[in-house]
Amino acid sequence: MVAPDGPIRRDNGHVTIEPIPLRRDDVDHRPPGTIGRDIDRVLAGLGSPPAPVLTRIAEAWADLVGPAAAEHCRPGRLVDGRLHVEVDDPTWASQLRWQATTLRARIADVVPGAEVTDVAIRVRPGRGD
Repeated sequence: MVAPDGPIRRDNGHVTIEPIPLRRDDVDHRPPGTIGRDIDRVLAGLGSPPAPVLTRIAEAWADLVGPAAAEHCRPGRLVDGRLHVEVDDPTWASQLRWQATTLRARIADVVPGAEVTDVAIRVRPGRGD
């Protein structure tokens, strides 16, 4: 039972927190899932691939674009097949646009399930600082 002053009770200088009882209709009778599965479900609803695909792209980024380019750009989100990439300088944006077809092919080889069909480049000055 919840104490009269709510779920927090103070006795002799000690604080006790009691759980708030659930009503019968608040109980979800499904077995608990994993947070990863829930995140993947949310990502799918947003048009993104599962989290491990995004993680793998980020981990392999230097191999995908090359170490020099990786110092000036980073992958962002992947939505409906479009990989959004942020770069710190227009020169690197041009370089990545020129290599977009190669980048898509490398991602397909290195990251199964990524399904990148387009690359969108955005210049964000100061990102490399």
